[in-house]
Amino acid sequence: MQSPDNTLAQGDLQGTVVAAYGKRYKVELAETMHRISCVTRGKKTDVACGDHVTVKLTDKREGVIENIVPRTTLLYRSNAFKSKTLAANVTQIIIVLATQPSFYEALLNRCLIAAEAAGIKALIVLNKCDLADNDNAKQKLELYTALGYQVLPLSAKEDISTLRPFLQGEVSILVGQSGMGKSTMINALLPNEAVRTQEVSKVLDSGKHTTTAAHLYHLDANSILIDSPGLQEFGLHHLSTDELEHAFIEFRPFLGKCRFNNCKHLQEPDCAISEAAAAHKISPERLAIYKMLRTEISH
Repeated sequence: MQSPDNTLAQGDLQGTVVAAYGKRYKVELAETMHRISCVTRGKKTDVACGDHVTVKLTDKREGVIENIVPRTTLLYRSNAFKSKTLAANVTQIIIVLATQPSFYEALLNRCLIAAEAAGIKALIVLNKCDLADNDNAKQKLELYTALGYQVLPLSAKEDISTLRPFLQGEVSILVGQSGMGKSTMINALLPNEAVRTQEVSKVLDSGKHTTTAAHLYHLDANSILIDSPGLQEFGLHHLSTDELEHAFIEFRPFLGKCRFNNCKHLQEPDCAISEAAAAHKISPERLAIYKMLRTEISH
């Protein structure tokens, strides 16, 4: 984990952002571990949970964030109009899915692509495997296991122990749509935190939002877990087309082998990606997702 540097202005303190509530942040001071409420200078709002910062106290329990220490990683999403930071300095993104309610496969792919583009390893967790009729969800994930992604089935309500080894020494962020059981997982890992959970709406086949802000938790001295609000969409407009195609890990052996240097892998002749798909070396589902995203970010 990255540590803040020691080049502080007089009166500044080091800290880590442990919660982000819009324009207000909770910062844990490095020296005392006390948590204070902070704002930023001016209109700066790109501070993220997990950021290492320098803070100037304005009161015993309040302060102003002066600077953000250079980040090792930054996970964020964006649409055509704005971007939203999710977390900084994370080493692992844990994409939480569930057997019920139905998970959005498109959202899973967007999260994987964002992780690849940011240089963050990904773990896919399939929660609620204690529920009957979970074969369909497991079959959907066989594709991602074949690509080399780790898929971990579990039931957070019954036994969270299989997840713990994956968290050791990592700064992990839980992401996923509402109702997948992220808060239940936090409760199982950190029972003293008592994170609020809500019942899934069976009528709508979707979850109700529980977590409304990103929060950072210490699992132990070397392991951190960040819980993020439930996602319904994950825009990738911040990616270039080169970053997008490289984020599809199965494309990498074929990149640079098309007839045209500027091949978009959409419908160009002698496209190595299209030929690999025709030879069943790339799944048609993933190629379709690439084409949709390529068109989306190009516009």
